[in-house]
Amino acid sequence: MEQNYISGVRLNGLPPEGSYLHDLPVVRSLARRRELPLTRSVTFLVGENGTGKSTLLEAIAVAYGFNAEGGTRNFGFSTSSTHSDLYQSLTLLKSAYPRDGFFLRAESFYNAASYLDEIYAPEFALHIKTSYGSCSLHEQSHGESFLSLVQNRFHAEGLYLLDEPEAALSPSRLMTLLAEIHNLVKKRSQFIIATHSPILMAYPGAEILELSETGIRSVNYRDTEHYQLTRRFLENPEKMLHYLLDE
Repeated sequence: MEQNYISGVRLNGLPPEGSYLHDLPVVRSLARRRELPLTRSVTFLVGENGTGKSTLLEAIAVAYGFNAEGGTRNFGFSTSSTHSDLYQSLTLLKSAYPRDGFFLRAESFYNAASYLDEIYAPEFALHIKTSYGSCSLHEQSHGESFLSLVQNRFHAEGLYLLDEPEAALSPSRLMTLLAEIHNLVKKRSQFIIATHSPILMAYPGAEILELSETGIRSVNYRDTEHYQLTRRFLENPEKMLHYLLDE
């Protein structure tokens, strides 16, 4: 059963004059359409670098109450206030309230792991074992800590926002993540994921929202540039490398 805790995103007005956000394709598109429905349990935000997919995901997370650098709504750390003001212009359309939630962003995951080590001192080691794996996230490889977080901290009926989780994961571990996402979706969880990974985008039944200079559109998996370009490369890497390296 589809369970959407956030059923849509509405732009109430343009960011302040002079903000770089005016130049982001995603902001211009939201300004035209005003509202972006989120109709599936898994939504992928895809597109070229600079289109604003991570900026939009961050704004959704902050507007919902998550820490801008990642974590739950209870994470109170801040190492650098670099998030945009886009969240101030958003209204999230909520159709239900989750029992759990987490904002996972690859670029600041180290900061979130450090925060956990600080607040869960040795006397709280049992909590780390039960909620975040068998040891500190810093004592695991980058990819292991990502999966450990998902497998131990994510629960049923949760809202999970993931920003480029493929940054730390091998292809086989991405497939493991797909299985974990599926198990949580069956338990009424919702995922919104910004990604470049054609492996993740293959999740059945997901909506893929492609962000580009011309707007936001829903696309089929095999119509994404990520799938088509990856397929062409893997089918004939020699030809692609000859073209790319001009040899």
